[in-house]
Amino acid sequence: MTENSTEKRTHFGARNVREDEKAGLVHGVFTNVASRYDVMNDVMSVGIHRLWKEALMDWLAPRAGQRLLDVAGGTGDISFRFLKRAERAEAVVLDLTESMLKEGRKRAEAEELSSQLDWVTGDAMALPFEDNTFDIYTISFGIRNVTRIEDALTEAYRVLRPGGRLMVLEFSQLPVDGMQKLYDLYSFNVIPRMGELIANDRDSYQYLVESIRNFPDQDKFANMISTAGFEQVKYRNLSMGIAALHSGWKI
Repeated sequence: MTENSTEKRTHFGARNVREDEKAGLVHGVFTNVASRYDVMNDVMSVGIHRLWKEALMDWLAPRAGQRLLDVAGGTGDISFRFLKRAERAEAVVLDLTESMLKEGRKRAEAEELSSQLDWVTGDAMALPFEDNTFDIYTISFGIRNVTRIEDALTEAYRVLRPGGRLMVLEFSQLPVDGMQKLYDLYSFNVIPRMGELIANDRDSYQYLVESIRNFPDQDKFANMISTAGFEQVKYRNLSMGIAALHSGWKI
């Protein structure tokens, strides 16, 4: 059997690539869009992503003194919201892409939150933290970009303290086929064009749309969370299932 026939493959949007290639390709996408990432989120979702993130915070109900790990945290959107709701709290933003973290540091300085934040370049599948370190682990619109989702969930379980909570916000699947087809029509025809006009990068946003379609549906992803060891796993659909919030506890 040849070496090529045994190599592990995964998806990068609509493309089939080697597992060891995907992280570099994802890094390239987010390096390209970093400076316009927050603007594009507003345009693509007509601002609704802000309501989804507030829904995450409402369900999470941050408490004073908690320590958050925000994986694929990019420009710090989730961490900022967390710190504004929880007194004496701390947050660590981890992202694969240094240019995304750079944009986040600028925002932290502007919002005077730098003293409560750490910024770490790292991989969700091999977190550079000790076991039982964080009270909360969040990942928002990032887990679908991870090469091996199962490994990321295992790492999330490892770094959470007993009683810690996992919260995942991710694009998902609408439960009605007709609605899903209409959403796909919008996604594949409008979002890449927006990326070209606003971020001068059609290809990156084409990938982001394709990555959403490759992500497991709500029930399959909930089962993956349970398999990683989490208990009391639940999810809530947002905007009829365009996005979904998943919650699990390390008991």
